[in-house]
Formats: sequence, structure tokens, C-alpha cells
Amino acid sequence: MNTKFDARDLSLFALFSGLYVIFNFIQMTAAGSYTIYGPLQLRLADCLIALSALLGWPVVAGVTVGCLLTNAYYFLGPVDVIFGPIANLIAASLILLLRRRQFFACVVGALPVGFIVGGYLWMFPFLVPAFLESMPAWITMIVMIVLITVSSLIAIAGIGYALLRVMNRPGIIESLESHGLKTVS
Repeated sequence: MNTKFDARDLSLFALFSGLYVIFNFIQMTAAGSYTIYGPLQLRLADCLIALSALLGWPVVAGVTVGCLLTNAYYFLGPVDVIFGPIANLIAASLILLLRRRQFFACVVGALPVGFIVGGYLWMFPFLVPAFLESMPAWITMIVMIVLITVSSLIAIAGIGYALLRVMNRPGIIESLESHGLKTVS
């Protein structure tokens, strides 16, 4: 794998950062903020994380910074601004490292998002579902981890993997590479 970062990689990084923010903004505008912030959040932008298996480190960096920008703009608190992007960084890095088994990589990549984000969302009382309000904190945290993990599996291992399969078609790969993009799978 080529580790040299050039202008095309920088452009791809900027593209994925922007796409991540734009997808979240469109989803929030069309369906409401609770679809990207909440116990049943399904961030459709997370499907982009799976493309790190195809396009490498520019996507890893792009979805990380895109998450940072999204979380900073829709500020829930410093915990979300710090740990949300860390979850995306770990998820995209795992997918890149495990890219030879793409579906497995996408499933494994969804887990850090579920565990990390679900592990702190319970601290925001306005995001906790009503049925959990009287439960002990540890039960609330476990339920939130499960809910966010399921959402992440849908976005990354479901939608993201489907997108990755489409992008991995020989005609698309050849087109990307003929335009100077480096692929890693």
C-alpha cells in the first residue's frame, strides 16, 4: 500500500469530509435532528466509512474530520465532539486494515461506533428514551450501546457494504484509477 499522501489524496480527504457533513445536514433537514442525534440515530453518512476499504487513508481522515465538524456544529457537548470522531477513526481504520474480508470488516467497523457513542450518549438525559428514565445508569448505558450498535450495523455493514460492493465493480475501479485515484483493495 502506498503511504505517500499527495494532492489527490488531499482532495479525496476534503471530498469525504464535506460529504459526511452534507449527508448529515440533508438528513437532519429532511428527517429531523433526532435521526442523527438520539438513541435511535441512523447516520446515513456513516455508510461512507465503509469506503475506506476501497480508497484508504483519505477516507479514514475524511470521515473522522467530517464527524468532528458535524458534532462541533450540532454541539451536544465536548464528549461528543471528541469521542464521536475517535469512534469514526477507529471504525474506518479497522475497515481499512481488514479490507480483504469486506463484509467482516464492515461489521467489525460498526462496533466501535456503537460501543463508543452508545457508551456516552446515556449521559445526555434528553437523548434517553422515556422507558429508560427510571432505570439505573448502567442499564441505560447498555441499552444505548445496543441501540447505537444496531444503527451503526445498518449504516456501515448494511448500506455501506452495499455501496462498497457497487464501487468495487471492475468498470468503476478502472474508471477511478484512470482518473488518478489510488485504490487499496
